[in-house]
Amino acid sequence: MTNVNRPNVKGFHDSKTGSIQYVVSCPRTKKAAIIDPVWDFDEKAGRTCTTNADELLGYIHDMSLDVVRILDTHPHADHFSAAPYLKMKLGAPTAIGEHVKKVQKLWKSIYNLGDDFATDGSQWDRLFKDGDTFTIGDLEARVMFSPGHTLASITYVIGDAAFVHDTLMMPDSGTSRADFPGGCATDLYKSIERILSMPADTRIFVGHDYGRGGRKPMWESTVREELAQNIHLRGGTTEADYVRIRETRDAELELPHLMLYALQVNIRGGRLPDPESNEVSYLKIPLNQFTGSAKICGPQG
Repeated sequence: MTNVNRPNVKGFHDSKTGSIQYVVSCPRTKKAAIIDPVWDFDEKAGRTCTTNADELLGYIHDMSLDVVRILDTHPHADHFSAAPYLKMKLGAPTAIGEHVKKVQKLWKSIYNLGDDFATDGSQWDRLFKDGDTFTIGDLEARVMFSPGHTLASITYVIGDAAFVHDTLMMPDSGTSRADFPGGCATDLYKSIERILSMPADTRIFVGHDYGRGGRKPMWESTVREELAQNIHLRGGTTEADYVRIRETRDAELELPHLMLYALQVNIRGGRLPDPESNEVSYLKIPLNQFTGSAKICGPQG
């Protein structure tokens, strides 16, 4: 008998960015959702391509799946979102958390975008609130607001699986950074506490893995494993200790090398800026705004 609470989950690892993309499907109905798809970008050539997204499409075709939603957990800093391309191919609506509007306003200022840039989230078909629910075939899904990594981050809980984006990582890698504009280690700790309050057998699917220590990339754990083994959390780490650990680590990190390219695309829902008079799109890079350590101070609300 099919367990209607257990989705089929297929992860696709992008070796360039360490990102994990997911196709989540209902075993009985074959309805499916895509989570955090990658639109490839070669920064040296200034060229985009759809290698990752086309791999997802191939799997969807081979498994005879019917994609009903294309979901992003937050505006990503290390890759472009392929949500518009996949919507064009599949016809499924796109969605993200409602607090993306705060991220749009923040980065509109950083990029000095014009008044015609909309910061109302209208680039997506749906903006989710904390506690919103939806279905994928027989699967019940709900949304958890999970800020800390960004102002807009959300977790999708689909059946027994939680797609926690850039909050937790695999236990041997700890947790995700909180030093981007609008990020906050205290908020991230509280988001992680909420995620880890779910049943111990809840499957955790992370947003990134870099093959720590040369091991093969991995992206699935459980609440139980994260509580017992996560190097930033095991032993009952207090909020104060976590914030110290996280901020100390973040101060040593470089910014993702695609961040200043990616955010201006992802606050547009995964679209390039409008072409100019020569029918070419251009990306803007704010110079001398991210100097010294990776951490800068940004609005927290």
